[in-house]
Amino acid sequence: MPRLLIATNNRGKLAEYEVLLKGCGWELVSPADLGLSLSVEETGADYATNARIKAEAFARASGLLTLADDSGLEVDALGGRPGPLSARYAGPSQTDEEAVDLVLAQMRDVPSVRRGARFRCVIALAEPDGDARTVEGECPGAITNEPRGHNGFGYDPIFYIPQLGRTLAELTPEEKNAISHRADAARKVCALLKEMIGERASRP
Repeated sequence: MPRLLIATNNRGKLAEYEVLLKGCGWELVSPADLGLSLSVEETGADYATNARIKAEAFARASGLLTLADDSGLEVDALGGRPGPLSARYAGPSQTDEEAVDLVLAQMRDVPSVRRGARFRCVIALAEPDGDARTVEGECPGAITNEPRGHNGFGYDPIFYIPQLGRTLAELTPEEKNAISHRADAARKVCALLKEMIGERASRP
């Protein structure tokens, strides 16, 4: 089975990909599995650029097909922020709690009808030779007035899914993986991965 490097050491994200890409035909490995330590500065102004920067750097360093993503929370009342800065919105060494608290503070006086938001995810697949493709996923919702739930990570405790009446942090992993922005993008990338297995098989 060919190996696919997932360019993250975020344990929550790795666990999600283990589920989301099951059955796609690839063995998933992490940088830690390879003893690979690589610091990649995400200098892009959008998710796709950042995902490609990361995927291409890890693909070159490992010699493996590499998957990287960039995702973020876009809040309508904040003009789309935090957006691509989501992972460092409260500072370069932010904790999840600090990021959540900052968004809630900025939304303190925003009425419920104006608290719309979405999570967006772009996944990049990069070959060691530099060839890269991207897919995008989205999950619409709204920002709560306070954190709710203890599952997930990041902004999940304040991201409310109206049709379910719960935040992402109140969902089971199975429920989250059915509707999340990463799940939406992963379904598309799984189709690409299956195509790539076929392409490899047909090479002389």
